[in-house]
Amino acid sequence: MRILLIGSGGRESAIARSLSLSPECEALFIAPGNAGTGEYGTNVPVGVLDFEAIGALIDAEKIDMIVVGPEVPLVKGIREYLEDREGRKPLIVGPGARGAALEGSKDFAKEFMGRYGIPTARHLTVDAANIAAGEAFLRSLQPPYVLKADGLAAGKGVLILDNIDDAVRELHAMLAGSFGAASAKVVIEEYLHGIECSVFVLTDGHGGCRILPPAKDYKRIGEGDTGLNTGGMGAVCPPPFADAEFMEKVKERIAIPTIRGLIAEGIDYRGFIFLGLMKVGSDPMVIEYNARMGDPETEAVMPRITSDIVPLLAAAAAGNIGEAALEVDPRTAVTVMAVADGYPGSYAKGTPMKIGSAPAGSMYFHAGTANDAEGRTVTAGGRVIAATSLAPTLAEAAAMSFAAIDAVEYDGKYYRRDIAKDLI
Repeated sequence: MRILLIGSGGRESAIARSLSLSPECEALFIAPGNAGTGEYGTNVPVGVLDFEAIGALIDAEKIDMIVVGPEVPLVKGIREYLEDREGRKPLIVGPGARGAALEGSKDFAKEFMGRYGIPTARHLTVDAANIAAGEAFLRSLQPPYVLKADGLAAGKGVLILDNIDDAVRELHAMLAGSFGAASAKVVIEEYLHGIECSVFVLTDGHGGCRILPPAKDYKRIGEGDTGLNTGGMGAVCPPPFADAEFMEKVKERIAIPTIRGLIAEGIDYRGFIFLGLMKVGSDPMVIEYNARMGDPETEAVMPRITSDIVPLLAAAAAGNIGEAALEVDPRTAVTVMAVADGYPGSYAKGTPMKIGSAPAGSMYFHAGTANDAEGRTVTAGGRVIAATSLAPTLAEAAAMSFAAIDAVEYDGKYYRRDIAKDLI
């Protein structure tokens, strides 16, 4: 099978590795990829939103299956474009725009959860017409206060504020465009107290699914979960608190009702559904949906999947996941992400890097990297490179990943040294 993977981050690096290990993968192309994905296939300089060029690449390379990594092309309708165009019709792992609205619109997602009895926080959607109602709802809640831009905001559209006056002021700022068009509507949520985790569901559009191993990510830049939110500083798979009883509740109360709801609404959803969950007491509640796998959780989840990922993805994309295998390594995975100096604020690009071979039991997943004109690997993003390790215990896996990331050299390197320590 000839496969095209769309994306350029750490998530795509991890997916590319798994695809390349399959005996069914005849050729793998990554568009646009990064400095590390070339190890697994052929990088092609095509942007994730250049649908016309993607279509031409599909025809030229006789692509049999396309796997869409990031959310923006899904929300923008890459599936519809590829299905409607003249030319080759590959299998597509990723929903159409209606399904991707679970991520593209927080308001749609909340209304969807309400229609199908999926547990989530109390909430109210506010726009310019009902600001007064929004202020009243905020004042009815206990701090902290959660404000979410309705649309995509590059992972930065969520504010958690301790002071009611700050919350009211930020609500007005968001509606006035502090996150651009993404915050023309704002979802105000009751804050849920508990511990977060991520669960990825691969579904075939007809009720069949596989639930991948759960993960926990670390969003804050500072140790002890302090400082600004980031795209993710590390991950653990599986977190010890996501035990069999909890995962059964996730399946019965959230995953299956979500899939049934999509079918009821006539949405042919074939691909990954990201369940961003909070464990409140012993029960799961949905914080958010995403229409793809998460990053950096993918870097911890994918290395634990020991069965061939290609026939599983192909079966889901074809609409019949049937008995396709999903086998998981019993060991624990820990991912540690190294970032650029200044991230998540402004940061330099083009910093030369020195990356050796990963230590035994560990692996590197490039994220924000590129090759410069001289062929050197340089930084090209805020989150630069991840190290993932597999070991029998959480503590061993964490120690191995810290050692692996220590071996990567570039000026301004920063990483959190407490990843997984809250769970050990």
